[in-house]
Amino acid sequence: MLSGTAHISDLTAHLPTITSFSIEEVELANVEITQLQFELVAKHVQSLLPPALHPTLPPLGLWTCWDVADSPWGGFQLVQLRVSCRSGARPRTLLLGAAIDNERAQRVLAEQWGLQATLGVVSITKGYETTQITVRVDQSTTLEAEARDPEPLTATDIQFFATMHPASTPNGERLIQFDPSYEVLAAERYTPKLTNFQAASWGHELVEPSYPVIAWGVNANVHLPKIRFLCRWDVSAFEGTEMVPQ
Repeated sequence: MLSGTAHISDLTAHLPTITSFSIEEVELANVEITQLQFELVAKHVQSLLPPALHPTLPPLGLWTCWDVADSPWGGFQLVQLRVSCRSGARPRTLLLGAAIDNERAQRVLAEQWGLQATLGVVSITKGYETTQITVRVDQSTTLEAEARDPEPLTATDIQFFATMHPASTPNGERLIQFDPSYEVLAAERYTPKLTNFQAASWGHELVEPSYPVIAWGVNANVHLPKIRFLCRWDVSAFEGTEMVPQ
């Protein structure tokens, strides 16, 4: 089984710090989520993952976009770049980079769930035929994408996979399992289009999208739970997974 080769310092320049696992669970109502999936050039995938995780073949890049009208920290728009992988035998994704437009939400997501995002200008605009996504950071456009030609789906057609985030925790440097649950109210399938992606601006120059796979969108109620599992980054998840006492 192939394993990643990245050191945790390769995953992000600055690890978010979680000082306590005693947090309040949060409900986000009527979140518009759009996800675009592209195959990535496979020769680089092991260098994107730490040894705890295993690449999928073909590897997939996932641009997951949340438009949150209201939250305890105010409304925000968030775009996450993730890469498909496995933790042991279980399908997962690893967060490579993210952008958010609300400084308070940025801070809370990093401190409580290890989801580190760069503050920027994020625009997720849903139209009748096209959802447009644009991200600007430090006056530079780092992402322009579209999800086009919607077709209806049922809620059971959509699969969600937990994300792994690197963070500094009371247990040391770990991968956090971020595993929201979703009550899907409506779902659609789209054709993805990526017109501008500046990989270096997302911290990973080796991310090379090669082929569009699919895009989908949902309106959903999202539950952000307490952290339940951690994983050492340097050994297989079979031996490095830790349960967080609740």
